[in-house]
Amino acid sequence: MKIAKLIVAIAMLAAVAPANAQFKISKGIGAVAKAAQAFTLTDAQMAAYVKESVDWMDKHNPVPAEDNPYTVRLRKLTANLKDADGIPLNFKVYDVIDVNAFACPDGSVRVFSSLMDIMSDEELLGVIGHEIGHVTKRHSKNAFKQQLLTGALKDAVASTGGVAAQLTESQLGTLGESLVNAKYSQKQETEADDSGYDFLVKNGVNPWGMVMAFEKLQSMEGNVKSGTVEKMFSSHPDTAKRIKHMSERATKDGYTRPAAAAEEAK
Repeated sequence: MKIAKLIVAIAMLAAVAPANAQFKISKGIGAVAKAAQAFTLTDAQMAAYVKESVDWMDKHNPVPAEDNPYTVRLRKLTANLKDADGIPLNFKVYDVIDVNAFACPDGSVRVFSSLMDIMSDEELLGVIGHEIGHVTKRHSKNAFKQQLLTGALKDAVASTGGVAAQLTESQLGTLGESLVNAKYSQKQETEADDSGYDFLVKNGVNPWGMVMAFEKLQSMEGNVKSGTVEKMFSSHPDTAKRIKHMSERATKDGYTRPAAAAEEAK
């Protein structure tokens, strides 16, 4: 099922479902609301919810086989990318029409085939580096936790008394959407740029790929189906300033911009 269609279906289900139908709450609403105010999530509980959400998305989106060209290409590009700040990484392709990529707090990185279609290898690694930057800076973890504790799931989570709640299909869809479409501030985007740059350099990847990816995405604004373009620039940071900053870092560190991509950018 395509993500765009899936989200519509989830919204329709939520619209017709009776109030609180998806929650199993044994105590009164007042007691649950009180529990929600004091409820906190441990790292283990967060990991369980993230895994459940990622597993749900993997099940409900087309993941190409290991011998598929998309999978083969991604495996080759990420073969040496094992972990990010101690978080183990795993990569999969979603064969969908949206131009997007995202990384989850548990190190799950999902790259959409349509993004792969428009990106060179260097540019694709640049996007992946930026998304992993959000993981290493814990932006994705904090955004996911916020969704759990302040979104529609807070009563279900709080009512379990500290035990991970059994989530419905609709709730898992909501959490999955929050992972895919997480919105970050300008400060967080800049932090992810620098952290992603460091991650690429640490793993022997030319960081110019991030600059080139930004340039391509910027040139395509308004001409592609939401996703990465909208997400990376949703808070309207000064894109030209970000590109300049990353270019200066790469130049100062002695990296050469790949010639083929440099010609394409002219």
